Amino acid sequence: MPASPIPHGRTARRLEWSHLPRTVREAVEQRCGTPIRSATSQNSGFTPGFASVLEGEDGSRHFVKAASTVAQRMFAQAYREEARKLAALPPEAPAPRLLWTLDVDGWFVLSTEYVDARQPRRPWRLPELEACLDTLAAAVPVLTPPPAGLDLPPASEEFAEWPAYWDVLARTEPGLPHLDEAAALAGRYVEAMAGETVVHTDVRDDNILLTTDGRTLLCDWNWPFVGASWLDSLFLLIGPRGDGLDVSAVIARSPLLSAVPPEHVDIVLALVTGYFLKSAGDPVPPASPYLRDAQRWQGEVCWAWLGERRGWT
Repeated sequence: MPASPIPHGRTARRLEWSHLPRTVREAVEQRCGTPIRSATSQNSGFTPGFASVLEGEDGSRHFVKAASTVAQRMFAQAYREEARKLAALPPEAPAPRLLWTLDVDGWFVLSTEYVDARQPRRPWRLPELEACLDTLAAAVPVLTPPPAGLDLPPASEEFAEWPAYWDVLARTEPGLPHLDEAAALAGRYVEAMAGETVVHTDVRDDNILLTTDGRTLLCDWNWPFVGASWLDSLFLLIGPRGDGLDVSAVIARSPLLSAVPPEHVDIVLALVTGYFLKSAGDPVPPASPYLRDAQRWQGEVCWAWLGERRGWT
């Protein structure tokens, strides 16, 4: 599999601290309790919203996100949803703690606890992958059933449109082998993905924090749904598979993943492959120049993985 083509850790084009209106900066400083002397933008991910570690004159550090509710309505709404979901997660969930939110002059702002941490290295290393999988497995009893107040859609609703992406690919990439078989698998997603666990859905290296005190935390809780307890663990394996790790051996060693019917794994891989390959052909967002490249690479990783598992040539 070719190496990932995107510059990991440098994929986002984000607003900087100086780009925020003065009134917003003043409101943030008031909530932080100190004037801000420096801001370090977090340039991983694929969204243009403000996301920075702010350092106050008193030496304190604060992680803050912000987006305009007018010029960046979609991202402001995503941040608002993230704050709502973080507030409802139990304290044992592997997530940074929400501290506060602000609505000021047409901007939505949220702050989560600052943690001394880094993202997993790319290419993936097996010890870091296994630490992340251990965290996901430990989170299952914490997130099953969903905590009151989260009000999340089930997998059957969240992915209802995804099987039809194979119809799009039948028109745009008619030469794909085994296309009909993959589409049939994806159409069975409800039986494979049903469950009673909160699923993060976006578990990949740029949404993971490996803290200096040994914890693993998941960021960006924008799009969780209710589904099978093993889904996040499978989603996490896409990047490591593309980076050359033997994820079949990882699955065999995992108490959570090894118990999943192999057909269910194939169904989910077919579903997400259709999404990635279809999305890779969509227009490139000006504020996220690497998004389609990342989706294409993940789609090709999943397509090769699915073909290997099914014995397709």
